[in-house]
Amino acid sequence: MKRLLLWFTVLAFTSTSFAQSQRKPPAGFKRKANEKQNSFLDKQWWIGLKVGPNLTKASPETRYSILTPTNYALPLTDKKYDGFSKIGSQATLEITFNYKGIGISFQPTYRLSRFTYTNEFMWDNPENAIEMLELKYDHELKIDYADLPLIIKYDFAGNTLKPYVQAGIFYSMLINANKTVDITGTDFASGGTNVLSSEPVIVGAKDLFHKSYWGIMAGTGLHYNLGNVRLVLDMSYRIGMSNITNTKNRFSNDRLSGIGDAMDDMKTDNVVISIGCLFPMRFLSTSFKSIDR
Repeated sequence: MKRLLLWFTVLAFTSTSFAQSQRKPPAGFKRKANEKQNSFLDKQWWIGLKVGPNLTKASPETRYSILTPTNYALPLTDKKYDGFSKIGSQATLEITFNYKGIGISFQPTYRLSRFTYTNEFMWDNPENAIEMLELKYDHELKIDYADLPLIIKYDFAGNTLKPYVQAGIFYSMLINANKTVDITGTDFASGGTNVLSSEPVIVGAKDLFHKSYWGIMAGTGLHYNLGNVRLVLDMSYRIGMSNITNTKNRFSNDRLSGIGDAMDDMKTDNVVISIGCLFPMRFLSTSFKSIDR
């Protein structure tokens, strides 16, 4: 009888313990856990790399020339700028802090920009209009910059695919610059029509540009959440707010001065397109997707 009573007591204690272990946590506990998780996800650091092409437009403000025509109007020799005609490239390290859809982003960038312009000169014999020489100069500039943009982002509603808008300011530091000039022409003064060409003039042009300039920017983009990785596609328009030409060294390059070239005062605009991959820096656990609630 005592053994039977002892077994009954052990069985009742075991059943009670098992039932307690299977009991669901109170609703308040689950709610607090979710609130803690959501609070964690409201704040996130992202870091990653982006690459892509860019296009540049140079806008002259004050024009300069070494050669001054005497028998036709000076504006006929003005440089003609080809905006957004040459493709450059850039590579960006993005570091972004997000809080409830609003992000502050620092994106140091190495950028190669290219733009072109042309100008023409004509010489003739006042006593014989048939005797004439026309020369055309095609200029291409390649400029390397280190950009330091500070950007504010706003994410729109979405889960896997999120559009966003962005705006900010940037400061660009000159790294290097090169200039290539192709010279072609037509000679009507030698009794016939002769097409002229020569080897391109290639010079280091870093001294012709200011060491830095600044500007403002705005753009849009898309985030695509793939597990714990975020794929990014964005585009921005950057407006230069200061002169990129070194006014002190405008006439300092003898080879360029010898072909009649002098840099105009100018500002540049850029269209920048980037694609990249970002990684979150904060995780709840190794099995948790930190970007999907």
